[in-house]
Amino acid sequence: MNLNVSTRNGRTYLYIEKSFRDGNGQPRKRNVMTIGYADELTNEYKDPVAHYREVARKMTEDEKKSKRLTITINMEEDLSQGATGTRNLGYVLPLKIYHELEIDKFFKGKAQSERFEFNTNSIMILLVISRLLSPGSKKRAYEEKSRYFERFNFSLDDVYRSLPHFNKISDELQRFLHDSVRLKYGSDTSVIYYDVTNYYFEIKKPDELRKYGLSKEKRKRPIVQLGLAIEKDGIHEYENIYLFGYRCVLSDLLGDTFGLDFTKKRLQLASIKNILTSAKI
Repeated sequence: MNLNVSTRNGRTYLYIEKSFRDGNGQPRKRNVMTIGYADELTNEYKDPVAHYREVARKMTEDEKKSKRLTITINMEEDLSQGATGTRNLGYVLPLKIYHELEIDKFFKGKAQSERFEFNTNSIMILLVISRLLSPGSKKRAYEEKSRYFERFNFSLDDVYRSLPHFNKISDELQRFLHDSVRLKYGSDTSVIYYDVTNYYFEIKKPDELRKYGLSKEKRKRPIVQLGLAIEKDGIHEYENIYLFGYRCVLSDLLGDTFGLDFTKKRLQLASIKNILTSAKI
């Protein structure tokens, strides 16, 4: 805080101002205390200017003290049973990207037309940061939610109830992420890396989802296949689970999903043997 001494109508005028920077980083000042004319204060103070300079100094000290936090720790106290003694701070980095891409706005918008009693965006934040920092099941992610400073006010049942909703909007979310990443950071789709992996099920007969298919491990079990495509810089482009017998035509898939026109440019696909064929490209 600083005392501003100016002249108005030939008289000394006093007020206290504070310096700060605006949203663009430009230095600014604002009036925090209007004092008045110095000659009207001589009956109260011998030297009004000196007095209010001291007031401004004390205001600065008080403001600095208000920003300090003192924590007292009893070194002989034991933690109660089941208490979490540590907190994770590293999650703020992926959370920053999460908000830069406006994923929170996407989930809040999609939830407006639903009658949920839980916050789908909050659940997704927990699932994302847990997958990055402590990979495990969704149950484990929920059990470890106290590691973070976020307020996760939902139950484990709510996590499971949210999954059908996430599945329903999966394609929309991937299109939204593609557009957001391209806008915020740029995206190079001149090269697409593509791979698949198989999920096996301990069942005796195939059904509508799980079918018999080729297995390099030679397992005679029904299979569901997961396909993943990433672009040149390693950024996720598309992910889909489909039946083993489904013929994945990548140029059509990525074109329909993200509006990529491969008729106007050369597409390079990198994958392992037997995944890419002329029929699939």
